[in-house]
Amino acid sequence: MGKTLPMAGAAGPVGMPAGMQRLTMGLCFLAAAIEGFDLQSAGVAAPRLGPAFQLDPTQMSLVFSAAIAGLIVGALVGGRVSDLKGRKVALMLSLGVFGLFSCLTALTWDYPSLLAARLLTGLGLGGAFPNLIAIASESTERGKAGAVAIIYAGMPLGGALAAVMALHGGHGDWQTVFWMGGIAPLALLPILAVALPAFRVAPAADTPRQGIVQALFAPGRRVDTGALWLGSFFALLVLYLLLNWLPVLLLSRGLPRTLVLGVQIVFNMGGACGSGIAGQLMDRVDRRLTVIVIFLALALALAGLAGAEANFLMAVAAVAGAAVLAAQALIYGLAPGYYPAEVRGLGVGAVVAAGRLGSVAGPLLAGQLIASGSSSADVLMGIIPVAVLSGIATFILVARRPA
Repeated sequence: MGKTLPMAGAAGPVGMPAGMQRLTMGLCFLAAAIEGFDLQSAGVAAPRLGPAFQLDPTQMSLVFSAAIAGLIVGALVGGRVSDLKGRKVALMLSLGVFGLFSCLTALTWDYPSLLAARLLTGLGLGGAFPNLIAIASESTERGKAGAVAIIYAGMPLGGALAAVMALHGGHGDWQTVFWMGGIAPLALLPILAVALPAFRVAPAADTPRQGIVQALFAPGRRVDTGALWLGSFFALLVLYLLLNWLPVLLLSRGLPRTLVLGVQIVFNMGGACGSGIAGQLMDRVDRRLTVIVIFLALALALAGLAGAEANFLMAVAAVAGAAVLAAQALIYGLAPGYYPAEVRGLGVGAVVAAGRLGSVAGPLLAGQLIASGSSSADVLMGIIPVAVLSGIATFILVARRPA
């Protein structure tokens, strides 16, 4: 089994060799990429999954919603389990759950069994990510925000792989993507069991176990928690609106399907690059300037998507993906530093859960705007103020604690 590392309060593990740090980061990056693939697996499978079960659009929406509901609950539960039982235990449990139920999704036989499988898959997916953030932050003494952002870059890479499958997997069945998304995390488990160090969380003997409300809203932490939640909510509202509706919005302009799928791929690839760049900037440049630049780039990219011609669309989509993933990476990179080690999992899990609520609101908002007669340009321009709100919340965080 992996070596157990004691925690030094909020400062991270004591005595982790550089080689072990790199191995830990690599394993977490791989786990994040697998999670990114699984998060988009239902969307990739939807064109064949719907007809196979004879699902109407409302039923298909409930399939997506079941997974999202699991994500929200899983983020809170997984974060709390990591504080009580350790990061490694919680991460492996979460990977096992979403791997198992992703495989079982491929074996579902009717609509109720499909809903149940997606709900439980979402529970595991939700529980994994707060632990990846906490482990990345706690595995390094310096550059914590950059470490988290690099891990987060794995998720859009996994999403890009799912998009590539959609582009080139025209003759596959709907089950394949779920088998791939299930076997990968299960195969990773024995590697994590041996190679990943155990992060033991041991609160000081004179520190009473904190309740949830006290942990999140203790004096001096209320504004930080509120800003983290709002920043994450609005950033993921924009991100998931684009992930779910950008192809539809572009197709409504009469653009070729191959171009639109290409836009999806470069959007995810740009996101992976943007996340890594954001982390490096946060650890090397004034954080307030970093926030301003990234959110300004996001607003300009959204305006560009609204009016870009086909020849420039991929370039604009890459910038948009880089900016919106960088924005969320900033928030995730900041979050661990605002909570002490004994409640860090819960604090980060709550931030992730708040973001997941935004991921529900974004697609719903786009649907309502389109149903009311808004054009694709109207929808994209309409979410610029939402991005600005996320930027304001994030700026409040870094202004209160610049470094």
